[in-house]
Amino acid sequence: MTDRSFSPVLLVGAGRMGQALIQGWRRANAFPFSDLLIRTPSQKPECDAAAAEGAALNPPDADLANVRTVVLCVKPQKWREIAPAYDAVLPKDAVIVSVLVGTRAADLEARFGGRRVARVLPTTGVARAEGVTSLYAADPEARARAAALFAPISAVVELEREELMDAAGAVSASAPAYLYAFTQALEDAGVSAGLPVEAARTLARGTIASAAALMAESGAEPADLIAQVASPGGTTRAALGVLTGEGGLEPLLRDAVAAAVKRAQDLAG
Repeated sequence: MTDRSFSPVLLVGAGRMGQALIQGWRRANAFPFSDLLIRTPSQKPECDAAAAEGAALNPPDADLANVRTVVLCVKPQKWREIAPAYDAVLPKDAVIVSVLVGTRAADLEARFGGRRVARVLPTTGVARAEGVTSLYAADPEARARAAALFAPISAVVELEREELMDAAGAVSASAPAYLYAFTQALEDAGVSAGLPVEAARTLARGTIASAAALMAESGAEPADLIAQVASPGGTTRAALGVLTGEGGLEPLLRDAVAAAVKRAQDLAG
């Protein structure tokens, strides 16, 4: 990628999402790892691999003087504790890109000395450079830096209002877990119908993966894809009658998304 106005990049925190970002940036060749600095309290294989490619692992404060973009990827309860130390050593024009659910931009700006802030909520698919990222930033430069950093590893959806980030997180960032839960339930249902465990596992997982790939590749509407599979009066229509009936998927997912949005709002205080 030619636009590297976001680098050098400091990744603060290398848990699951932090490591997924490192994997995705490597896969997409998003920027040279000599432009990546990583701060993490524990040893992680992805961090060691990045260091072998030129990344600076746990650099001293003096090495942070030229950082342009900070990707804040720590636990939500941790960032307030570490913010003052970074405020003291980061350049004033550094942009904070927060991956924290429910943490408002104004709170981050206040704790990080008024530095510009972008908020992102990526899916774990960024590890394969096939993720989706919701993005909000009031400042155009902060928005541009975050978009340039995440575009190589995800489709970026820019939101005009920060309050929409909670809904975006519930529909996108949290949604892989919903799909995994559906897959597990489908496997269990297959076993209940008499299938051997391994057969139910292979059928459920393979079918869901191939259906998702078809939806992505075709660009067709879900309703049109349903019509291609479900013949009137057939077995699929019988099953859909249960899934779309009272108490079925639509109200269930509406309530699930609402619960996730409320939890994000609770975390924001």
